[in-house]
Amino acid sequence: MASTASHIQDSLRVFRQYKQLAERAMAQVEDHQLGIAPDPESNSIATIVKHMAGNMRSRWTDFLTTDGEKPDRHRDAEFLAPPAGRAELIQTWEAGWACLFQALEALSDADLTRTVAIRGEPHSVLQAINRQIAHQAYHSGQIVFLAKHLASDRWTALTIPRGKSEEFNARMPASGAGSEGGR
Repeated sequence: MASTASHIQDSLRVFRQYKQLAERAMAQVEDHQLGIAPDPESNSIATIVKHMAGNMRSRWTDFLTTDGEKPDRHRDAEFLAPPAGRAELIQTWEAGWACLFQALEALSDADLTRTVAIRGEPHSVLQAINRQIAHQAYHSGQIVFLAKHLASDRWTALTIPRGKSEEFNARMPASGAGSEGGR
């Protein structure tokens, strides 16, 4: 997919790609597997989703006018008692993303140099967006890794299947543009 001259529009596209990647991975695990953590120091998919949603709600609600770490956010609680069922998990997930998309869609590239605060630290809007992209990519990758592990032999590749890179590249236009990660 080609980029645009708008950082906001490109960022929205990237966020949607990470959202879809994680959703496609979650769709491949059974409901009870959403709550499985590989060990006591790791998080389950459900816990990661709860944390991502809490982070997005906090960062993107009243984005330009309030600190990105809201006083009612209890980050540590995001790692306890994740949503029990898939429906509640998806509702939590969608609510977080709605905050992010609503805030970003209201911005223009002229807003990129404005200053916002996250935990009292000043960030340009551009820095805050890039920080969130990195956060979403990090946790979406965790979701994909866990889902692939849990689905095991039922796993269907999200991008280029193992051993199929050359076949994929042969089908691509001469530009060489392709898809990365998420196998």
